[in-house]
Amino acid sequence: MRKDAKGKIHFKIVFVGASLAGKTSVLKYLHEQVEGLLKGGLTSIADPSGRTVYFDFSPFSATNSVLFDVYTVAGQRRHKNQRKMILRGVDGLLFVADSNPDNKHDNIEAAVELREFIGDRLGKEIPLVISLNKRDLPNAMAREEMLKDLGFNDDILAINTIAVTGFGLKQAFQAVSREIIMKHIYKADAKAKV
Repeated sequence: MRKDAKGKIHFKIVFVGASLAGKTSVLKYLHEQVEGLLKGGLTSIADPSGRTVYFDFSPFSATNSVLFDVYTVAGQRRHKNQRKMILRGVDGLLFVADSNPDNKHDNIEAAVELREFIGDRLGKEIPLVISLNKRDLPNAMAREEMLKDLGFNDDILAINTIAVTGFGLKQAFQAVSREIIMKHIYKADAKAKV
């Protein structure tokens, strides 16, 4: 959390997860399709194939005084150091997991790396919401299997999403935003209030 020169509070949200899990697609859908949020420009640093090279970024605002600076990270293995740098100062995380069984090990690797970077602050000091993405796949992994594989605590909120249609995306974004507000402004756990 930081305050800018105008007194606005900025919270940093980072979308993390394996390569091609849908992090950029989630951000683009939220930016282009979801109403009710004021949005700044969308910055995307991608290679010629459209894959994120460093990060994507867009600011979102629900009020005049609170802004969410939303970043995605490049998921490819070679960008590990960049992910670590982008995670500095993070206030909340949306872990985008790929429901395709072929990407099971990539999901697990991304979750292990996130724990390595964030440590015991994950899900406690730094709120975490899981987006179980690509739930429309005919061979999508079972929800319970995915959550067990990721190894996050049972009290972490997981939401089924489909980035290309927008299913569940607004709910996932609202959940991580609410967790951040509750932790930083109200010093409470939003899940305890539900």
